[in-house]
Amino acid sequence: MMNDSVEVILISREPLPYPGMGSWTTLYNYYLEKNHKINYVICPKPEKNNNSVQYSFVTNNFFYKIKYKIFRKKNQDFLLALNKIIRSDKKYIIQMVDNFGMVKPLHDYLTSKRLLDNCYVQFFYHGYFPYKTMNLRFNVYELINELIVLTHDSYKEYKKTINVLPCHVSVLHNGIDTTIFKKISNSDKKILKQKFDLEDKKVFVWCSQDRPKKGLHIILNAWRKIYELNQNIVLLVIGCERTEEIKGVRFLGRIPNHNLSQYLQVSDCYLFPTLWQEGFGLSLIEAMHCGNYCIASATGGVPEVLQYGKLGRLIENPHFVSEWVDAMNDFLDNKFEVSEINDDLYSIESWINGMNCIIEEAKLRLQMPTK
Repeated sequence: MMNDSVEVILISREPLPYPGMGSWTTLYNYYLEKNHKINYVICPKPEKNNNSVQYSFVTNNFFYKIKYKIFRKKNQDFLLALNKIIRSDKKYIIQMVDNFGMVKPLHDYLTSKRLLDNCYVQFFYHGYFPYKTMNLRFNVYELINELIVLTHDSYKEYKKTINVLPCHVSVLHNGIDTTIFKKISNSDKKILKQKFDLEDKKVFVWCSQDRPKKGLHIILNAWRKIYELNQNIVLLVIGCERTEEIKGVRFLGRIPNHNLSQYLQVSDCYLFPTLWQEGFGLSLIEAMHCGNYCIASATGGVPEVLQYGKLGRLIENPHFVSEWVDAMNDFLDNKFEVSEINDDLYSIESWINGMNCIIEEAKLRLQMPTK
């Protein structure tokens, strides 16, 4: 049996292509426009279909949401959509992303239909610390064939934390569009700084949702200490709707994703003060590819992303304002080195190639004779 006889089904809680911002939905948006290996997408109906895949839609209207809230039958609608396309005489790879609640219902469905041996279930996890199943009567990792995590460090945490991990495990780093998020020449950067009224300024930038775990309050406390001694600096805050006035800080609010790159290209130093265990950090690699020196919390998958300090400064105690003050002052005093990075490092092309390799390997496993 050739690999082409195995079909790939993606079960997505979000409509694809997805119109909003999101890490894994953005990746799949790119993927479905490129050399992808997905045959079917099960999801709520998107605003515009992708013509390169076949769909089986789930309901996503007001009555559906009420039904889910009352009866908690959301997964059932996905299984009904799956039932419309799956056949007993074919083999399938079924992909899910971050939806652990779907694993058991899917397993039960495939078992009831006697399709379990015909399917290979891949679960993509975009967190960092393992999802624990101690309160469940089953081990979720025994119900999937493969777990795909974002970093090798996340895999190490799985080995330490999960007593029984019988499935295959792969690592697939996130990727970005490096044709958009890229470093510009010094002359172009000078023009861009003139455009944004940032001439002769060292520009720091923070970009995220304004939630406590994203650490903006830590940066603003550090900023007040730094700005007292150096007014030739500016902090751009993106994604935050605050109206307070802080000397040297510009709150830019939400910036459309298609305009974001120029704000990263005009900046010199990216601040990533996350206070939780980030799975990866897409904005971090976007800023890095735009030429920023990165100062980031040494939590979750971040150290691996920055190659343990080779590609930026890691803050071991990110809750301590003083460590950010020291790191930012070292940057202003030129006490740092910026390593050149390859264009394909964490690129969307690398992600697509990695995804296709993972799918092809799964097809080979699925077609191996069983004893």
